[in-house]
Amino acid sequence: MLDPSVVDRYLTEDNLVFIENEFLRLGANLSLGGALTYLAEKGRKNLINSWDWGRQVQMSCYSGPAPFQPEGTEMAECWKFIGWNPIQSGDHYGNRSKILEYHAEDTELYVKCIPMHWPLDNYPGECTYEVWYRLNGRSVDVTAKINNARPDQTFYPARNQELPAVYTNGEWYKAVSYVGKEPFTGGELTELVAKDDGLGWPWIYFCPTENWSALVDDENYGLGVYNGIVNHAAIGFAGVENKGWGGPKDGQTGYIAPISTEILDHNIEFSYDYSLIVGSVDVIRQTVYGKDKAADRRHYDFSKGRDHFYYQDITDQGYPTGGCLAFDFSAGAEWKSPAVFIGKGENRALKLELAFDGEITGEVVCQLYEGIDEKHWHKLRPFAVPFALSASGERAAHRIDLSAVPDAMVGFSIRFGCEGHLKAYSLTIV
Repeated sequence: MLDPSVVDRYLTEDNLVFIENEFLRLGANLSLGGALTYLAEKGRKNLINSWDWGRQVQMSCYSGPAPFQPEGTEMAECWKFIGWNPIQSGDHYGNRSKILEYHAEDTELYVKCIPMHWPLDNYPGECTYEVWYRLNGRSVDVTAKINNARPDQTFYPARNQELPAVYTNGEWYKAVSYVGKEPFTGGELTELVAKDDGLGWPWIYFCPTENWSALVDDENYGLGVYNGIVNHAAIGFAGVENKGWGGPKDGQTGYIAPISTEILDHNIEFSYDYSLIVGSVDVIRQTVYGKDKAADRRHYDFSKGRDHFYYQDITDQGYPTGGCLAFDFSAGAEWKSPAVFIGKGENRALKLELAFDGEITGEVVCQLYEGIDEKHWHKLRPFAVPFALSASGERAAHRIDLSAVPDAMVGFSIRFGCEGHLKAYSLTIV
């Protein structure tokens, strides 16, 4: 826990740069890497918690090794498991990230910083973070980007990434989302965390099939988070005995993070988009319905990067891809999709642009979606569809039929049944 006087010193308005429109006022904290420490509808309370520098609304990225402890550094033992983890605000010890550049104009704000490694004492990240905040009605539309420059060029496995990490004050404790199999039809919402249910910590991992979730108060008013690229998120409340009260400097806090599993190469430039929406649950949901639903996209292009795909037991050529993904594979290795929701009766085939020589056999392992369990965690069941493809080394289109898949699914993996070499240019769910 930080000394309260330190928190007081850096949460004052003279550390913030503000933008506003007719509905919202937003404050990025220039003493904390430009992370958001203030967001409120005009005339209402600040939604954002800042008990320590791991809260706020901020970028947080993960990779190997774990533990990550460069020579001569001090590491918090309680966080050694987390590995490489630069975050936008500062570190566990209270050291703050450094702003390199910022500018604000009307309803738009840009910040660039050198983040700090959360588990280490005063060790800057080998990267920069950039964030663009844009006010749009009751929504804050955000683009965030990491520019990596790690001296360690090891190809580390994919890790779950928070896109972004969002922490609310204790008044906004109730976790709400749509978790059904018919998204964008106005179906019944689910309270994932309620006042007296004892749930919230540890975080709940679930599938928001409309790509949003919210933390709201007793009147169902609060903050929604939308990220269209995946249907996977974490949500909860730390300090379950204190649900329903608390301000920016109190320990209890709500949490939302859309989750995407990503490989972060030593030199990667990786960006993502999300929206923060302030209002009632109905306003939050209708705002999401009016946005371009990126989760409806079914085409993935590998000309410059992995487009959110990742691997098990496979190493590719690294970033940038230079036109395609190129990798060797062995029996049992997997090429995995992002956690995109595909409803029952929807598109039921994969169209792949590939180049390889000979025959590739294996199976597409679809993760059938069975809703949530009694603790509101998602339930997924694998269903395998075998395939066999042949080619003579030239780039060509191939099709894998998935019409046998019996229900809605959340992502899939291509599990190889042989060894070989593959170049992948694109994948489309058709």
